[in-house]
Amino acid sequence: MLRKLLLLFFLNTLCYAAEIELVQVKKIWDLAPHNAFTDLIIHKDLWYCVFREGSSHVPGSNGTVRIIRSLDGENWKNAAIISENGVDLRDPKVSIMPDGRLMLLIGGAIYGNTDSQQRRKLVSHQTRVSFSKDGIEWTPPQPISIPAMNWLWRVTWNKEVGYGFSYTTGVPLNKIALTLWRTTDGIDYTKIVSPQLPTNCYPNETTIRFLSDDSMVALVRNENKNGPAFIGLSNPPYDDWRFISAGKPVQGPNFIILPDGLMVYSGRDFTPSSQTVVGFMTLEKCVPEVILPSKGDTSYPGMVWHNNYLWVSYYSTHEKNTSIYLAKLKVKK
Repeated sequence: MLRKLLLLFFLNTLCYAAEIELVQVKKIWDLAPHNAFTDLIIHKDLWYCVFREGSSHVPGSNGTVRIIRSLDGENWKNAAIISENGVDLRDPKVSIMPDGRLMLLIGGAIYGNTDSQQRRKLVSHQTRVSFSKDGIEWTPPQPISIPAMNWLWRVTWNKEVGYGFSYTTGVPLNKIALTLWRTTDGIDYTKIVSPQLPTNCYPNETTIRFLSDDSMVALVRNENKNGPAFIGLSNPPYDDWRFISAGKPVQGPNFIILPDGLMVYSGRDFTPSSQTVVGFMTLEKCVPEVILPSKGDTSYPGMVWHNNYLWVSYYSTHEKNTSIYLAKLKVKK
């Protein structure tokens, strides 16, 4: 307990002694009518940005996953595209497995009423996974072992084990439940716990990261009237959780822990309109610092710390169509 209190004090102090400066923003992809839901990673000295291409946000036509890559984060070229007949592939999340392969986690939605795009209704949802050694050749997307209608949104690896929260789909907002899972191969998952969240939190997309003492921190989107996100904390074996309001909405949530222990988050906030923000995060709150050029349908950032700069991929509709952007930011102490 004392260690956690000291860590909380350190993170709060560091947060107030730092600021974030936007250095540049560049559009890196806009070929589809709707390009959205990004993630970002560096693998074997190559940059990869993954996202969904479709005709609209939802329901639209069935989405596909586009993978683009770069040598320097500046110039991007197509690397691969992943599709599945009759399935809307959504929200790709990329990670590096313990054996060095890239793993792509993908939500797969199947709709009824396919004769009308606007009247399509969700019939089933099953998370998929695809693997690659080189970022170009990918295995066909295959369902993971978690039951259907439970969306495993992101997996984070720690000491050769992958962890992630799923949330139930196709239910009323106040009936959504989170479940924490673990895996060693990205395909088969074992349930750890379904934690109880505060009654004013309707949980949704969740990102987890690990502190230096292996504590797990979770940033949870709240679907209760665009309410504030919640920050969760748990110690190994991660079956006992405490959740605190972050004080600000964070939709499409992501955060990273910098080498000095400072946590930086990004996601959709309402300022008052919908925009993508980047800010500092502690174990008890999120503090927005920078509003990225964005508007309307926006968010779902990927985040990478590279050469003392923070790089954030995201999508936005503030220009002609829904496009993919890459921001470069400086965290100054």
